[in-house]
Amino acid sequence: MQYKCKLTVVDKKVFPDLQEKYLEDPQSGACPFYEVGAEYIFERYGDDDTFWRVGKGSQCSEAWDCISRYIYAALQGGSIMRGWTNDEHMMIACCNDGTRPVIFKIERLDYKVVYVESDAEKIADVLKNIDGVTDAVYRADKNFIEVFMDRNNEVPDEQIISVEGKVIRID
Repeated sequence: MQYKCKLTVVDKKVFPDLQEKYLEDPQSGACPFYEVGAEYIFERYGDDDTFWRVGKGSQCSEAWDCISRYIYAALQGGSIMRGWTNDEHMMIACCNDGTRPVIFKIERLDYKVVYVESDAEKIADVLKNIDGVTDAVYRADKNFIEVFMDRNNEVPDEQIISVEGKVIRID
Protein backbone atom coordinates (compact mmCIF):
# COMPACT_ATOMS: atom_id res chain seq x y z
CA MET A 1 0.00 0.00 0.00
CA GLN A 2 1.16 3.51 -0.81
CA TYR A 3 0.00 6.79 0.72
CA LYS A 4 -0.65 10.35 -0.35
CA CYS A 5 -1.86 13.25 1.69
CA LYS A 6 -4.52 15.70 0.55
CA LEU A 7 -4.56 19.11 2.22
CA THR A 8 -7.72 21.18 1.72
CA VAL A 9 -8.30 24.75 2.92
CA VAL A 10 -11.77 24.55 4.47
CA ASP A 11 -12.09 27.99 6.08
CA LYS A 12 -10.39 31.24 6.98
CA LYS A 13 -11.22 33.33 10.04
CA VAL A 14 -10.56 36.96 10.91
CA PHE A 15 -10.67 38.53 14.34
CA PRO A 16 -10.74 42.30 13.66
CA ASP A 17 -10.95 43.19 17.37
CA LEU A 18 -7.65 41.36 18.01
CA GLN A 19 -6.05 42.87 14.91
CA GLU A 20 -7.12 46.35 16.03
CA LYS A 21 -5.76 45.81 19.53
CA TYR A 22 -2.47 44.02 18.79
CA LEU A 23 -1.24 44.37 15.24
CA GLU A 24 1.00 46.95 13.64
CA ASP A 25 -1.46 47.00 10.74
CA PRO A 26 -4.88 46.87 12.42
CA GLN A 27 -6.52 46.37 9.01
CA SER A 28 -4.54 43.22 8.11
CA GLY A 29 -7.66 41.26 7.26
CA ALA A 30 -7.79 37.59 6.28
CA CYS A 31 -4.75 35.50 5.37
CA PRO A 32 -3.66 36.46 1.84
CA PHE A 33 -1.76 33.20 1.24
CA TYR A 34 -4.56 30.60 1.12
CA GLU A 35 -7.96 30.50 -0.56
CA VAL A 36 -10.87 28.43 0.73
CA GLY A 37 -11.23 25.32 -1.42
CA ALA A 38 -7.57 25.18 -2.45
CA GLU A 39 -6.13 21.65 -2.45
CA TYR A 40 -2.56 20.40 -2.24
CA ILE A 41 -1.49 16.79 -2.82
CA PHE A 42 1.64 15.42 -1.19
CA GLU A 43 3.16 12.12 -2.32
CA ARG A 44 6.22 9.96 -1.76
CA TYR A 45 6.69 7.19 -4.28
CA GLY A 46 9.78 6.18 -6.22
CA ASP A 47 11.85 9.27 -6.90
CA ASP A 48 8.94 11.61 -6.12
CA ASP A 49 8.95 13.22 -2.71
CA THR A 50 6.74 16.29 -2.79
CA PHE A 51 6.75 16.68 0.99
CA TRP A 52 9.55 19.24 0.67
CA ARG A 53 8.87 20.50 -2.85
CA VAL A 54 5.13 21.14 -2.33
CA GLY A 55 5.54 21.79 1.37
CA LYS A 56 8.15 23.98 2.96
CA GLY A 57 8.83 26.96 0.75
CA SER A 58 5.52 26.88 -1.09
CA GLN A 59 3.32 26.94 2.02
CA CYS A 60 3.08 29.72 4.58
CA SER A 61 5.79 29.03 7.16
CA GLU A 62 3.39 29.52 10.10
CA ALA A 63 0.91 27.06 8.63
CA TRP A 64 3.64 24.60 7.60
CA ASP A 65 4.96 24.57 11.16
CA CYS A 66 1.51 23.48 12.39
CA ILE A 67 0.49 20.96 9.72
CA SER A 68 3.71 19.37 8.40
CA ARG A 69 3.93 16.69 11.11
CA TYR A 70 0.42 15.44 10.23
CA ILE A 71 1.18 15.42 6.52
CA TYR A 72 4.36 13.46 7.21
CA ALA A 73 2.44 10.94 9.36
CA ALA A 74 -0.08 10.44 6.55
CA LEU A 75 2.68 9.89 3.98
CA GLN A 76 4.12 7.16 6.19
CA GLY A 77 0.73 5.42 6.41
CA GLY A 78 0.16 6.39 10.01
CA SER A 79 -2.93 7.41 11.86
CA ILE A 80 -3.22 11.17 11.65
CA MET A 81 -5.39 11.66 14.71
CA ARG A 82 -6.49 8.39 16.31
CA GLY A 83 -9.24 8.84 18.85
CA TRP A 84 -9.74 12.52 18.13
CA THR A 85 -11.60 12.63 14.82
CA ASN A 86 -14.31 10.25 13.60
CA ASP A 87 -11.87 8.98 10.95
CA GLU A 88 -8.25 8.39 11.96
CA HIS A 89 -7.17 9.02 8.34
CA MET A 90 -8.33 12.65 8.58
CA MET A 91 -8.05 15.62 10.87
CA ILE A 92 -8.88 19.30 11.04
CA ALA A 93 -6.02 21.64 11.98
CA CYS A 94 -5.23 25.32 11.74
CA CYS A 95 -2.25 27.60 11.53
CA ASN A 96 -1.15 29.48 14.62
CA ASP A 97 -1.97 33.01 13.44
CA GLY A 98 -4.26 34.09 16.27
CA THR A 99 -5.85 36.99 14.40
CA ARG A 100 -6.46 35.32 11.02
CA PRO A 101 -6.18 31.52 11.26
CA VAL A 102 -6.61 29.23 8.28
CA ILE A 103 -8.39 25.90 8.86
CA PHE A 104 -7.19 22.81 6.99
CA LYS A 105 -8.56 19.32 6.40
CA ILE A 106 -5.70 16.81 6.20
CA GLU A 107 -6.52 13.39 4.68
CA ARG A 108 -4.48 10.25 4.16
CA LEU A 109 -5.20 8.67 0.77
CA ASP A 110 -4.48 4.94 0.48
CA TYR A 111 -3.61 3.52 -2.93
CA LYS A 112 -1.72 0.85 -4.82
CA VAL A 113 0.54 1.43 -7.79
CA VAL A 114 -0.22 -0.98 -10.62
CA TYR A 115 2.16 -1.47 -13.53
CA VAL A 116 0.58 -3.09 -16.59
CA GLU A 117 1.92 -4.38 -19.88
CA SER A 118 -0.58 -2.59 -22.16
CA ASP A 119 -4.02 -0.90 -22.37
CA ALA A 120 -3.47 1.00 -19.13
CA GLU A 121 -6.36 3.44 -19.64
CA LYS A 122 -8.77 0.59 -20.37
CA ILE A 123 -7.57 -1.37 -17.34
CA ALA A 124 -7.93 1.73 -15.14
CA ASP A 125 -11.57 2.01 -16.23
CA VAL A 126 -12.18 -1.64 -15.35
CA LEU A 127 -10.48 -1.26 -11.96
CA LYS A 128 -12.87 1.59 -11.06
CA ASN A 129 -15.73 -0.95 -11.00
CA ILE A 130 -14.17 -3.23 -8.35
CA ASP A 131 -15.85 -3.08 -4.95
CA GLY A 132 -13.54 -1.18 -2.61
CA VAL A 133 -11.88 0.88 -5.36
CA THR A 134 -12.79 4.57 -5.07
CA ASP A 135 -10.82 5.64 -8.15
CA ALA A 136 -8.22 4.40 -10.61
CA VAL A 137 -6.09 6.94 -12.47
CA TYR A 138 -3.63 6.18 -15.24
CA ARG A 139 -0.53 8.32 -14.75
CA ALA A 140 0.84 8.54 -18.29
CA ASP A 141 3.77 10.62 -16.99
CA LYS A 142 4.83 7.69 -14.78
CA ASN A 143 3.41 4.81 -16.83
CA PHE A 144 1.40 3.27 -13.99
CA ILE A 145 -2.12 3.22 -12.57
CA GLU A 146 -2.94 4.55 -9.12
CA VAL A 147 -5.74 2.50 -7.58
CA PHE A 148 -7.30 4.34 -4.64
CA MET A 149 -8.96 2.20 -1.97
CA ASP A 150 -11.90 2.61 0.35
CA ARG A 151 -10.23 2.89 3.74
CA ASN A 152 -12.48 0.20 5.18
CA ASN A 153 -12.35 -2.22 2.25
CA GLU A 154 -8.83 -2.80 0.92
CA VAL A 155 -8.80 -4.65 -2.38
CA PRO A 156 -6.55 -7.76 -2.39
CA ASP A 157 -3.77 -7.84 -4.98
CA GLU A 158 -5.25 -11.04 -6.41
CA GLN A 159 -8.42 -9.18 -7.38
CA ILE A 160 -6.41 -6.53 -9.21
CA ILE A 161 -4.27 -9.15 -10.96
CA SER A 162 -7.42 -10.91 -12.22
CA VAL A 163 -8.43 -7.84 -14.26
CA GLU A 164 -8.05 -8.34 -18.01
CA GLY A 165 -4.63 -7.32 -19.29
CA LYS A 166 -1.22 -8.15 -17.99
CA VAL A 167 -0.34 -6.78 -14.57
CA ILE A 168 3.43 -6.64 -14.24
CA ARG A 169 3.78 -5.45 -10.65
CA ILE A 170 1.78 -4.01 -7.76
CA ASP A 171 3.39 -1.73 -5.19
